[in-house]
Amino acid sequence: MYDLIIIGGGPAGLTAAVYARRAGLSTLILEITVCGGQIINSQNVENFPAVPQIEGWRLADNWQKQAQALGAEVMTAAVTGVELRGDGKLVHTAKGDFEALAVIIATGAGHRKLDCPGGAELSGRGVSTCASCDGAFFRGRKVAVVGGGNTALEDALYLSSLCERVYIVHRRREFRAERHLVEAAGAKANVEFLTPYVPSEVVAGENGRVAALRVKNVETGEETTLDTPGVFTAIGMIPNNAPFANVLKLDEGGYAIAGEDCESGTPGVWVAGDGRRKALRQLVTAAADGAVAATAAARYVNSLK
Repeated sequence: MYDLIIIGGGPAGLTAAVYARRAGLSTLILEITVCGGQIINSQNVENFPAVPQIEGWRLADNWQKQAQALGAEVMTAAVTGVELRGDGKLVHTAKGDFEALAVIIATGAGHRKLDCPGGAELSGRGVSTCASCDGAFFRGRKVAVVGGGNTALEDALYLSSLCERVYIVHRRREFRAERHLVEAAGAKANVEFLTPYVPSEVVAGENGRVAALRVKNVETGEETTLDTPGVFTAIGMIPNNAPFANVLKLDEGGYAIAGEDCESGTPGVWVAGDGRRKALRQLVTAAADGAVAATAAARYVNSLK
């Protein structure tokens, strides 16, 4: 029996573990892969307070080491659900069941897939969601980035230093990304904006890998084929909340309906990080959620004891 089980080892979960251990709670983090969440794929993190610049994996590693140094346990396990048992919570995983008085769900969100022929079939064979991971494979070649938010523009800027040409394919004329990113990308001689376009097909070559991306103008219907063996997608996220629908209230997009207090509506269960419905999803807001949720969990656990 743990005082607290944290499901998810991203920024929200790791921060929650730090605060929980400082409050004296026995704490277990259950993470399906490796701790760190999406930041482990970020080449550089430049928007975390008091840290001018740091590699994403290094920040994640520091976060995990801090939590473990304080006494938090970390286990790699896929969580399949949470069952309510009186004052306790039974967390089901592929490695068995674990019990706790309180649970924080901090499972974040996963990348949305391209909704066009070839988008899913060629994932890992030229279609990628991680520019910093796979960009070097396309050095000196042409690539496309699909999306119009901060991640898409950041990916395009990173790829522009490696690739011959970078096409940014966005379904609207205006980008959602911050102005300075749009201006920086527009200033690059080898970056080209294709708006308002959507992917209509990812074309496979004879080798079974991406050979080209076919795109369509959403206003005119005109189609264009881009000779791009690399297609990087940054078209939004899907929250990983489905296994917890019995203890979370979810909106139409699958995000947990919870305010800044991270209250799930189920006693003893909190939700923190990118899986929560919120206006801004950033490292700093995920960390804030983790602190809020863990502090509330400590009050709850102490009240039971």
